[in-house]
Amino acid sequence: MTRRLIDLSIHLENDVPADPPPLMPKIAYKSHKDTTPEALMFFPGMTAEDFPDGAFAAVEHIELTTHNGTHIDAPWHYAATMNRGERAITIDEVPLEWCLQPGVKLDFRHFPDGYLVRAADVENELARIGHSLKPLEIVLVNTRAGGQLGQPDYIDSGCGMGREATLYLLERGIRVTGTDAWSWDPPFSHTARRFKETGDPSIVWEGHKAGLEIGYCHIEKLHNLEQLPPAGFTVSCLPIKIRGASAGWTRAIAIIDD
Repeated sequence: MTRRLIDLSIHLENDVPADPPPLMPKIAYKSHKDTTPEALMFFPGMTAEDFPDGAFAAVEHIELTTHNGTHIDAPWHYAATMNRGERAITIDEVPLEWCLQPGVKLDFRHFPDGYLVRAADVENELARIGHSLKPLEIVLVNTRAGGQLGQPDYIDSGCGMGREATLYLLERGIRVTGTDAWSWDPPFSHTARRFKETGDPSIVWEGHKAGLEIGYCHIEKLHNLEQLPPAGFTVSCLPIKIRGASAGWTRAIAIIDD
């Protein structure tokens, strides 16, 4: 038996439109020689010439939100409560067993940008791939957005999961979901258009807000989902442990044993 690991994460990097401009990460790279003066402060009497090539260590200074890059959202991100009134858990409180489970991939690349996925769409896709959901499986949604990463329209691309589709999963014991789009819900630009047409505020973030009824996590900005089979793999998406935070970065991977 051989084991394959598929990287489901995007890079954290400068100048790639994976977020709206005000929310983009900022990474300052310091070279090995840039840090030599700082290192000398710890070792009185040493000079730069005492280091090989006068160089110490490469270091990066990073300005991020917890929602840059591939990350897992905690229920606290969506609202202050979950499970119809309990205090919502933060990322450091998410059960680790939620984050290392068998995975299922739903292929929704054929849906147009902004499409609101409904429960029937999930049910039809599960029937197509011949899979019955089991509690704690991690359900990943492959949208058109995955192919647009790095393009200016990335944050406006892909379908999104509506409230009834999300609850369909949660009612069957799913506690972690994921998408290769910028958001679990349809892109904001499409929701804004629908809100202008309907005047209905309940459509804003309706997939996220399903967590008010049943607490759950989702992973956003996944990548390489098209390389996955519909099932038969394991997902690891353990989040960085940030006290009291709404999300944590994750190096999400799929593990396939052939």
